[in-house]
Order: sequence, then structure tokens, then C-alpha cells
Amino acid sequence: MRRMSTASDAAPFADLSPDAVLNAIDSVGLATSGTLLALNSYENRVFQIGVDDAQRFVVAKFYRPARWTDAQILEEHAFTQELAAAEVPAVPPLSIEGHTLHEQGGYRFAVYPRRGGRAPELEDRSVREWLGRFIGRIHAVGSRQPFAQRPTLDLESFGVEPRDYVLASRWLPPELREVYAGVSSQALDEVRRCQDRAGSVPAIRLHGDVHVGNVLWTDAGAQPGPHFVDFDDARMGPAVQDLWMLLSGPREERQVQLADLLAGYEDFAEFDHRELLLVEALRTLRLVHYSAWIARRWDDPAFPAAFPWFDTPRYWEQKILELREQVAAMQEPALAA
Repeated sequence: MRRMSTASDAAPFADLSPDAVLNAIDSVGLATSGTLLALNSYENRVFQIGVDDAQRFVVAKFYRPARWTDAQILEEHAFTQELAAAEVPAVPPLSIEGHTLHEQGGYRFAVYPRRGGRAPELEDRSVREWLGRFIGRIHAVGSRQPFAQRPTLDLESFGVEPRDYVLASRWLPPELREVYAGVSSQALDEVRRCQDRAGSVPAIRLHGDVHVGNVLWTDAGAQPGPHFVDFDDARMGPAVQDLWMLLSGPREERQVQLADLLAGYEDFAEFDHRELLLVEALRTLRLVHYSAWIARRWDDPAFPAAFPWFDTPRYWEQKILELREQVAAMQEPALAA
């Protein structure tokens, strides 16, 4: 993997000052106005930047060093361009002199048009159906061909390896280590059983991280409705990965929400209903992966500031409880569409 940053692992964005950000945008031929606003992002660094004397704005994403290879980033860009070409309202990066990925001062970055919007109102059935149609359109494109460079969401990378990392780290309080080891092992065993019950389901190109924070809703313009602005976690995996995070509340409510999403989804893409057996398994993998993700990033100053509760026994007690609940949830009948 080519390493594109001179910053240390402990502070990967230490040299990314406001001047460095503006200089990077100037370097690709966009005349910055000096207006810069940091946007909410932990994995990467994202900024809204005024250009052309602040007559318009762009969004620049500076990639975390060593997370993705150039080829993996370009594959993400190509996917969003393919979606845009199919008139799916995703937001691909700008192509500047034939390039979407740029480098300046040791940092790789991409520039995007700014797209405004608000969070979708998920309590509205029509909004849920619209989101289902949107995701179905993404998956209709995503199923045309596989990623060649991007990884696959699987038990090993999202469950076994993150669990091993946490157990080998300093983060677990000594009195909770064996408890966490046992509960997490039981949870991953249940994930395997869910996968066995579901059987072989197709893996397609996914957005990978569909939650309300990654969906912007607009009421006007040429394409009213939802659009996604961040495909940084795009990877191969089961289609239901892009649906389950939009479900919340008691089982009865999640059942209705799922029916609405699939009513829209199946207008554009076929859904293999065996994948519903994977919903709680995927939720479990996300829980395990999330703790390891924070642990790996703790030396980045943004993480202690954003997750101060992580370095406490209470956090791990809560994770143990959540994993126990997931073991029970995975043993229940799957949601039915």
C-alpha cells in the first residue's frame, strides 16, 4: 500500500493546517476565497471551502493515510460516477484535468460539489419507500459487476479480527476481559449460525454505511428526495447491509419499516429474502468492529475528544450487555417482509 502522508500514525492529520487545506485546493486550479469550515468527520478530514470569491463552495475530503490504496479510492470514485451516469443521485467527486484523486503536501484528497439537505424523516412511510427505491437503484447498478480492489464485509474482517485486536489491546479492564472474550465468542458463533441458515447469498457493491447521517434530503431542485454524500465505506457485501441500519424501535415497528423499504426497493432490484436472516448478525458485526475502530484510532486527537466515554469500564460493560442482547436477538425468528 502506498503511503501518502508524512504525518505520524499517532497524529495522521497533524500537518493539515487551514493553510495546507487551502493550498491543496489552490493546487488543482480552484481559486479559494479563504472561507473554510470543518465538517463532521472522524475517519477522514472534510472541509467546506469557498471558491471564486465565495460565490460557490466545494467540499474537500482528505483521506486518512494508509487506510485505502489509491486503487481502492479510485474504485470508490468510479462507482459514484457510474451511479451518476445512471441518474442515481449520488455525489461523485469533480474530475479536474481528468483526475478525481489529488495529492498535495503528503495528503491525498478529492473535491466534491457541495450538496445541501436535511436528514430524512424516517417516521414518514412515503420517505421510507422513497429511500427503498433509492437504495434499490444503487444496488441495481452495484450488482452489474464486483469491486476488484475494495474488500468484502465478512465475518473475519468485521468480527474475528476486530475481536482479537480488542482482546490483545490494553482497553479491556482486567476484570471484564474474560467476560468480554466469552460473550463475544458466543456472539460470533451465532453470527456463523445465521450465515449458515441464510446460505449462500450474493455479494454486490454497496454503499456500506447507510444511516441517516449519510443521507441528505432535498425538497427542491432537479432531483428532489434523498442523495448520499459519502461512499468511503463502499465494499462488497449482502444487499441487506444497506437496509438494516434504517430500522429502529420495537420489533413491530421494525417490521413495518422493513416492509416500506422493500416496497420501494423491489421496484428497481430483486431482494433475496434469505438475507433477512442476516440482519441481527450484521448488527452484531458492526458492534464488534466499532469498538476496535475506536481503539485503533485513539491516538488521533479527534477520537478522545469525540468518544471520551470509551476509556471507561462503563463502556465495556455496556458492550457486553449489547452483545448478550444480540445473542438473544440472533436466536429469534428473522423479520418477515
